[in-house]
Amino acid sequence: MSKSEAPAPTAPSRPPAEPVTPGRRWAVLAVLSTSLLLCGIDLTVLHVAVPSMTRDLHPSGVQLLWIVDVYSLTLASLLVTCGTLGDRIGRKRMVLSGFAVFGLASAVAAFSSTTAQLIAARVALGVGAAMIMASTVAVIRVVFTDDRERAVAIGVWTAAHSVGATIGPLVGGLVTERWGWGAVFLINVPIALVIFAVGARVIPESKNPSPRHWDLAGVALSVTGLAGVVYALKRAGESLTVPWPVAVSAAAGAFLLFLFVRRQRRLAEPLLDFSLFADRRFSTATVCVISCFGSYVALLFFLTQWLQQTGGFSPLRAGLALMPLAAANAVGAATAPWLSARWDNRWSLTGSLAAFAAALLLLALVGDSGVYGSLIATMLIAGYGAGVVMTLGADSIMSAAAPERSGEAAAIQETSFELGAGLGVAVLGTALTATYRLNLPSALPGLTPHERSAVQQSFAGAEDAADGLGPAAARQVMSAARHAYDQGFTAVAAIAAGGLALTAALAAFALRPTGRRAR
Repeated sequence: MSKSEAPAPTAPSRPPAEPVTPGRRWAVLAVLSTSLLLCGIDLTVLHVAVPSMTRDLHPSGVQLLWIVDVYSLTLASLLVTCGTLGDRIGRKRMVLSGFAVFGLASAVAAFSSTTAQLIAARVALGVGAAMIMASTVAVIRVVFTDDRERAVAIGVWTAAHSVGATIGPLVGGLVTERWGWGAVFLINVPIALVIFAVGARVIPESKNPSPRHWDLAGVALSVTGLAGVVYALKRAGESLTVPWPVAVSAAAGAFLLFLFVRRQRRLAEPLLDFSLFADRRFSTATVCVISCFGSYVALLFFLTQWLQQTGGFSPLRAGLALMPLAAANAVGAATAPWLSARWDNRWSLTGSLAAFAAALLLLALVGDSGVYGSLIATMLIAGYGAGVVMTLGADSIMSAAAPERSGEAAAIQETSFELGAGLGVAVLGTALTATYRLNLPSALPGLTPHERSAVQQSFAGAEDAADGLGPAAARQVMSAARHAYDQGFTAVAAIAAGGLALTAALAAFALRPTGRRAR
């Protein structure tokens, strides 16, 4: 998984009050890169731990989706806000505060005994990650004054987050199988403590002498509006009809987001400058990033569930099974510049999106969780295509903006990755939940109405209900649940393939050359 090396937005900074020696510069980079590695791991580490976690906490299907993607949604909604606040109060203070919040939230998540506690802890983790990610690159720019060293430092910083997200499922599988699902969060605590202690010693303080206005009303509108829309998306899969509170939530959330956009367009110093979207290349590249990264993170999540729940994989084996996907993604990111030089960004993006879509369609048609060999080719194609799109999409976002607006473009770029991750799981998770319910038989033997409701809520609910039945009835319930979940995964793969195919068509049309050569 790869992002562009373009960082989050920063404004001019006064130099640090104390000199930064060469050795200290690289120590600062080590601290910041380790923190980004942790943030990346937490994006995907829970994926393989979900089956064991659901057996302990018994979340509904909607609650499970909140547990998984509330982290990335919180992170996306607060990135720009925390960057602006860090410019005002000091980047070192913001980063260290983020370490503290991240470590405390990890401890709370590890020992959560209810679904509500875990969701709240994941929100706090997202807050801590946003505080860290929003200010780290500003610190790098202050510390590394040489252009060549700074380019290397930002490349290492970017790779740390990508590597973390890629190895997250494997780390989660190793830890879950040995110590249980809570340990996937508990391992963050000692690392965060060390990072905090070392960071307090080596990171220099810096501020923006002329910080931008901190738009608290804009923050409230964006966070509340996004929460309303995502809540409605998640609840929509619970039943065949849409309850009026869900419709009201969707409408209210959409209206608040409309007010947010209108407010940002009128402010002299907006949190997000939406005028950048007037450039067709910029807006199209942003859509490509959101669609691709959302589909990729959702594939990581639902593939691990599918392998464990219908294929009988252990958490560790499921994590290892994703390595071809991760390796192909890294190769795609590395070879993306070569593809762009040969066929330009337009056709490289279009072809890679189409390849990703074709791989998901193939997975929907012939994928079999019981035959791992049938999945390898699709994972290699999907991973490679996603790696190319993430790299070239981010590059297109940055190249479409004028140099003096690179910071604002980078803010939207980073937000689009995290927002894509959250929305991908939310939208496709709703599709899986609805398909799972539709494919359960109307009558299952030996179940009380309460047990029947639990089976409809989630696959874990089916496992709990089967535990109280006789062998024959339990086999029938689990067979029905596996079939329904398999159909749900097929629907997810097919819908994601359709979305990516539409995005490929958009890229082919909208990225065509205009007055100047489109990259």
